[in-house]
Amino acid sequence: MPRNLPLKQHHDTDELYRRYRKAKDPVERTHWQIIWLKSQGEATKKIAALTGYTAVWVRQVIHRYNKMGAEGLIDQRKMNPGAKPLLDEEGQADLAEALKGSAPDGGNWNSRKVADWIAKRIGRDKVHTQRGWDYMQRLSRKPGRAKAS
Repeated sequence: MPRNLPLKQHHDTDELYRRYRKAKDPVERTHWQIIWLKSQGEATKKIAALTGYTAVWVRQVIHRYNKMGAEGLIDQRKMNPGAKPLLDEEGQADLAEALKGSAPDGGNWNSRKVADWIAKRIGRDKVHTQRGWDYMQRLSRKPGRAKAS
C-alpha cells in the first residue's frame, strides 16, 4: 500500500482555491486543483479520478509543488523550445535551389527524396520521410513538380 504523500504548506487551502479558480491556463488550473484537493486531505487516487490525470502524474505534480512551490505548477511544456531544425538557413536555401531541378535520380522530387537529400547534407544515415514533406511544405513545393527555370 502506497504511503500518504505529505503536502508542504507553501499556501493555505483558501489561497490554493483562489489560485485554482483564477488560473487562466487549463494545465496550470488543473495543477492548482490537484494541490488544493490534496490540501483538503483527498487521496491521490480520488484526485486522479476527479481531474482525469493518473495517480502517478498527481504524485509528480505534488512533488513539484513540494519542491518549488507555485513555480512547480507552471506548464513545463512552455519552456521547451523543441528540437533545432535539421537545416539551417543556408541548408534550406541550398535545398530550395536543388528543388528547382530534377531529383538526384533524374525523376521528380518527393518527400522521400527530399529526406534522403537532407540526410546526405547533414551526415545522417536516414531522415524520416515526414521531415522531407515538412521541408517541401516550408519551401512551398508540391511533390513531383520541378519548377521551370
